[in-house]
This record gives sequence, C-alpha cells and structure tokens, in this order.
Amino acid sequence: MKIAELKTFVVGNPPPAFGGRYFLFLKLKTACGIEGVGEVYAASFAPKAIVAMIEDVFERHVEGADPFRIEALWRNVYGRGYSGRPDISLMGVLSGIEMALWDIVGKAVGKPVYALLGGKVHERLRSYTYLYPDEPGSHAYSDSPVYSNPRAAAERALKYMAQGFTAVKLDPAGPYSTFDPRQPSLERLELCEAFCRTLREAVGTKCDLLFGTHGQFTVSGALRMARRIEPYEPLWFEEPTPPEAPEEMAKVAAQCRMPIATGERLTTKYEFARVLETGAASILQMNLGRVGGILEAKKIAAMAEAHYAQIAPHLYCGPVVGAANIQLAACSPNFLILESIERWDGFHAKILKKPIRWEDGWVIPPEEPGLGVELDEEVALAHPWEGTDLHLVPRFAPVWPPG
Repeated sequence: MKIAELKTFVVGNPPPAFGGRYFLFLKLKTACGIEGVGEVYAASFAPKAIVAMIEDVFERHVEGADPFRIEALWRNVYGRGYSGRPDISLMGVLSGIEMALWDIVGKAVGKPVYALLGGKVHERLRSYTYLYPDEPGSHAYSDSPVYSNPRAAAERALKYMAQGFTAVKLDPAGPYSTFDPRQPSLERLELCEAFCRTLREAVGTKCDLLFGTHGQFTVSGALRMARRIEPYEPLWFEEPTPPEAPEEMAKVAAQCRMPIATGERLTTKYEFARVLETGAASILQMNLGRVGGILEAKKIAAMAEAHYAQIAPHLYCGPVVGAANIQLAACSPNFLILESIERWDGFHAKILKKPIRWEDGWVIPPEEPGLGVELDEEVALAHPWEGTDLHLVPRFAPVWPPG
C-alpha cells in the first residue's frame, strides 16, 4: 500500500465563525483507493503559504510512502532540513498528514484509531464550550456583551447548561498582544472577578468554570489575577504566562491554588516534557492539528500519566482536528475533558458527511474505522476562504490600562 495523491482545501468558516476564520483540510489517497482526511492547525502564515508547505512535505516525504510506517515518516519530516527541533508551522503540516495516515490505517484494518492505540477506555467524553454570543447577527469576533458583561455571560452559561453542558470556558481577561506579558489593570482584575462571581452564583456547583487567558501576564500579574478568581473554584487557570518559558509558568503553579492548564501553542513531546519537568501545569491541552499528530499526542498523554497530569485536548479549528482529539481522548486513561465548538452543529456538522455525535454534554466516540468522519468535498469547495486575516490576530501594539 502506497500513498499516491494529495488534495488540500482552504475552507472559509461562515458566520458565526466559531472555531476560527478558516479551516485547512487535506486528503491523502492510496494507490488502491483508500482515502484519509486530516486537518492542519497552522496560523503563523497565510493559508496559501501553508498549502505550499503541505505540498512540499508531501512531495519529499509522503508520496509513495507506506501509510503504516508513521513513526519513520514522522522522524524524517521532523528532522528535515537539519532542523530536529519543534517548528510550529512544520508540526502543523505534519499533524494534518499524520492524522490522515491514521485514518487510512484504520480504514485498511477496519478499526477506529483508538482501537489501534490501546483500545477504548471511555465510553463517552465530557465536553465543554466557550461562551459564544447568540444574539441575532453576532459572530465570534463581534463586540458581544457575552464577552464584556458578567450578567450576559451568566445567562449564556445557563443556556448551555440547559443543552447539557456541565462546563463552560470564559475569557474576560482582555486582549492578547504581541508585546505581552504585562500586568493586568485594576479594572480588568475587577471585571474578571465579577465574571467568576456572577457565573458561579448562576450555575452553582452544577457546572465547572474554565478560566481562559492567552499568556497575557507576567508571573506577578498572573498571581494577582489568580488571587481574584480562586475563591470561585475554576477547574483551571489557562496559560497564565506565555508558553515559551514553562519555568516561569511553574512559578505561578507553585503559588496558585487552581490547576494550571497549557499546551495549545506547544508542539511535540519535547516541549510538553519541559512543562511536566518544571511543574508548570497539571492539565495538558494539546491540539492534535499542531502538536505533531495522534501518535505524538498519545506519547505526551503517557508522559502526563506518569506525572499524574491530565489531558484536555484543545480545539479552535475545524471538526477533523475534533475527530482526532476524540480518538486520543477515548483511549487515554488520564483524559479530563474535551473542548468542543458548542455541540459540533452548524457548519461544523455541515462540512462532514456525518456529524460528530454529541449527546447531553458528552461526545460519543465513533465505531467507524479510522477517524470516524468524512469530509464533504462539495461543501468544502463551496466555501473557499477569500479573506486576508490570519486564523487568529493578536493586537500589534502594547495594551495599556484600562485595557
């Protein structure tokens, strides 16, 4: 069995654009006709540049390769060009290719990927969602009161609870900037505390609160924030300091009573090993479209298990990464909770031939072979990305109080 063909799809995510502005999908096809789907989570360059990277890796390493030899292919791509170190864009490309190979392997043997990685541990997977706006005409990047008004956020949380969610994530800590880390302003500290207090009063103990940040703060700034929100028992304090220096994040973890979560911007076992060795976090949020793929994520989950750390796969992209996350979560003893984009409905369901199965706050792992999802090419081709922004856009200037 040999890989013979590659297709790529840059798909615009229509309003409300939950999960990002666009998705980067790929398909690999063997000479005998088996197809595998993958998704690349690479946000540092425009999609056309990422497609060129995918094509280059395919031509040099994947075309003609045996899809079962994933470990060897991974090492060759990881070390190409005398790199041999985590490269966030290359790892995004490799992640999408690697999950497509697993999809092919699973289909070739008639088994879900989780059955090939130790077998199912969890019959169902607890999920959470961000608090997304729902007022008419709103979208992920709109100036919604859900993002700025604690009462509006609490009302939205109650609606998600009515759907079955038992955990929601909020992110009131303010914009993230290319000039971070910084100190939070007193106004922002007060707002974050008000968010946690108001939501806790609304949901009681029936719903976990996940406090999201994006590495905005210095160690001292993160600790100031932690003291404000700790009384409301968030399940985690996410990425309180930038991801590049886990030894600094470890200082927050050592002085904070909340679990620290991190990992959406990290790649490979090597970066996650530093997180575990320094004690920077006890909840790892690998994104399978960036971290190096499914097998790499399984290795990280195993390292975490030996440190009594848990995994909570990250998702801010499309449903193929979501499907890969599900395969990992299903076979990992130390799985905690899974990020979903609401209920994987809307465009996240439309882009697949059969949507991900979500029931009353839980994801049900599929029984179909491979990743358990199939990309609807007609829908993908009907929604080309025509914008110019990157997948995520930080503020390109310092953030000053009261921001």
